[in-house]
Amino acid sequence: MRVFVTGASGFIGSAVVPELIGAGHRVVGLARSDASADALAAAGAEVLRGALDDLDSLREGAAASDGVIHLAYIHDFSRYESAARTDAQAIETLGAALEGSGRPLVIASGTLGLTPGRVATERDTPDPGSGVSPRAAGARAALSLASCNVRSSVVRLSPSVHDEGDHGFIPTLIAIARDKGVSGYAGDGSNRWPAVHRLDAAHLFRLALEIAPAGSVLHGVADEDVPVRTIAEVIGWHLGLPVAAISPEDTAEHFGWLGAFLAADAPASSALTRELLGWQPTRPGLIDDLDQGHYFRNTSG
Repeated sequence: MRVFVTGASGFIGSAVVPELIGAGHRVVGLARSDASADALAAAGAEVLRGALDDLDSLREGAAASDGVIHLAYIHDFSRYESAARTDAQAIETLGAALEGSGRPLVIASGTLGLTPGRVATERDTPDPGSGVSPRAAGARAALSLASCNVRSSVVRLSPSVHDEGDHGFIPTLIAIARDKGVSGYAGDGSNRWPAVHRLDAAHLFRLALEIAPAGSVLHGVADEDVPVRTIAEVIGWHLGLPVAAISPEDTAEHFGWLGAFLAADAPASSALTRELLGWQPTRPGLIDDLDQGHYFRNTSG
């Protein structure tokens, strides 16, 4: 297939591109900057210049493709709802270019906030009152395209997609520990996070592109329920820092914007995804990946 990929030079996209090329697909990556364009060309992809809010470039890329993987997202928590609207508009634009063709559209979403306190499955839908509801609009838009003869699917990723080069929640938590002189966890630390290695996630995106039925919801989850206290303990051991509980009233001050996410109890399963697509994660889990040490070499204090 000729596959149009948004977010192709990002942390996850830079794993998806070689996964696709290695399977014999041709990749056209959306690039906003010269650096992104150079990285894509070096990886063996074609380049289409544009941006997430440049709807003409999205239409062009999708119309000329045999399938689309949409990974780009504006990760700015100070304008979360605006970013979600931009994402939903991009998905609608991509879907309109594919409408009636039966071609695949795979988008990225998240598991965090689906079913607080119990294991989320692919059959669960976000609570409209939850903090994930703005981004969920994009997922709903994608799934609705199945009725328009678009083979759409949604890959809900774990809050921790880990590997060398990660710049998400875990590196932020490490930086906070270095700054505060203590590796903290919220409450009693029994709340759980799912996680997936970036290369396992990339493989899932390829399988979704190739074989996921229209309207599929998939979970990019390898570790179902890593206790946040365990994460803090591993960080503390690697940094030589004490590990301590942070009280609920101090969580926001200690962790900043990360506090609300860190306090969430959000385990998730991928059993249905594995059964549907035959996806089997093979890369190290989150704790094993942390123990390899690269998170601590690459995080400045």
